[in-house]
Amino acid sequence: MSDVETTHNPAAHRYEAHVDGELAGFVEYDLTEDAVVFTHTEVDDAFEGKGIGSALARFALDDVRAGGQGEARRVVPTCPFIRGWIDKHPDYADLVERA
Repeated sequence: MSDVETTHNPAAHRYEAHVDGELAGFVEYDLTEDAVVFTHTEVDDAFEGKGIGSALARFALDDVRAGGQGEARRVVPTCPFIRGWIDKHPDYADLVERA
């Protein structure tokens, strides 16, 4: 498989993964005053099991950490995939908004 290109598409409120120019998956989010709420992750069936979801999760969370949303924000992982990915990668747990 070719390299995965991950990008942020703020107009669509999502992070996207492309393989050979084809949209392979995305992570949708909503913004609140102080948090990025990850609501949905989807990977095209043709790219399942090839690390697309993990590449998206890492890219999106790294972007939030770096202030890519314009200011420091916390993460609210309502999407089960993002929540599970953070559970498996505890070095990202510090980004999670605690109730």
